[in-house]
Amino acid sequence: MEFQYKKENFDINKYLSEFSFIENKGVFQDRQKTAIEYLEIENHRKIAKFINEFWTSKQRQANAIHEISYRACFKPQLPNFFITLLTKPDDIVYDPFAGRGTTIIESALLGRRVISNDLNPLSKILCRPRLFVPDLESVQKRVNNIPIVNSQSNIDLSMFYHNETLKEIISIKEYIANKEQQSQDDDVDSWIKMVATNRLTGHSTGFFSVYTLPPNQAVSPQNQIKINAKRNQIPPYRDTIKIIIKKTKDLIKNLTSKQIKTLREIGNSSIFLNKDATETNEIPDNSIQLTVTSPPFLDVVQYADDNWLRCWFNNIESDKIGKTITMSKKIEDWNEVMSRVFKQLYRVTKVNGYVAFEVGEVRNGKIKLDEHIAVIGIEQGFSCKGIMINEQVFTKTANIWGVSNNKKGTNSNRVVLFKKR
Repeated sequence: MEFQYKKENFDINKYLSEFSFIENKGVFQDRQKTAIEYLEIENHRKIAKFINEFWTSKQRQANAIHEISYRACFKPQLPNFFITLLTKPDDIVYDPFAGRGTTIIESALLGRRVISNDLNPLSKILCRPRLFVPDLESVQKRVNNIPIVNSQSNIDLSMFYHNETLKEIISIKEYIANKEQQSQDDDVDSWIKMVATNRLTGHSTGFFSVYTLPPNQAVSPQNQIKINAKRNQIPPYRDTIKIIIKKTKDLIKNLTSKQIKTLREIGNSSIFLNKDATETNEIPDNSIQLTVTSPPFLDVVQYADDNWLRCWFNNIESDKIGKTITMSKKIEDWNEVMSRVFKQLYRVTKVNGYVAFEVGEVRNGKIKLDEHIAVIGIEQGFSCKGIMINEQVFTKTANIWGVSNNKKGTNSNRVVLFKKR
């Protein structure tokens, strides 16, 4: 189901209240209608909670260009819902916690201009190259011409890689670093760097490493040694060149020439920031039509620990980055940081512009971040249009995160929707 852009003065509360979703139309299939509950906050004000299936992973086949593994990312269907409903081509869409760039890539595919921000420098490395998609032949030629060197790793990675595989990884790492130092790198180099970063570790033959944790997180060397012993495995040789080419084919397999052109056009006007989301002064006042984002959820996910190997490959100090990323352990501290984020969001958002802020229940449902965010956004001047609860089938990932099931036995995205008046 595709959604049409609605004019600035349309009643989104009425739209959500009357929304009904059906995935496979059939004569005897009922539509799922929106259930509405209310959250009471201070001064006896009430905020509507719209509970429905607004999007699902099956609703439309997300473009394969999104398939870059990254911990704590939402499905492309989430930003697509808001982008197509609340923006028009050439509007600016922003994500202050961009991660792998789901909001940015989906916005660009739809012809919206983009501003991306993330304190983690890996975000730009994983996102920006997908706005400048090279042709397969150029990638094949470039990666095959990278000279293999005999340099040694500065850390022991023998528990992850066969010696010859590690030699190839280091060769790619040094080749790209040298080109960047000489300002001779181009879109093809950035693409190879992005794909190689994504293929460092995983649990299939499509990755450079021996069997390990899923590719959105990196186990420690000590724990990988335990995994190897338990599975009675040693790192086999992986052909890094073939893996990079195969992943490239997978990423671009359903991109049309028109989409590649659109991505590049959007990329040429895109802005990528590597800032604290509370200090994004580079973004002009009243310039953003829509923000779609998801912030760090208290101390649930440790980004630096998950990305230490990716940081090594990209010559980034993971410990230093980890200290700068907000991982508040107390809800009071988290609220204070989010208040400053919303102060910036209010400044940069256009009048009649929107913020869709995806959060969730953490710590076994004891803390409902959506309820905290609703109050914070209102305090900073926004009108809270409601809390959207998108019901989905319960997943193992959500269970790991400590996300609670709701009363219907389903896991959910919780998106607090704001409008600037």
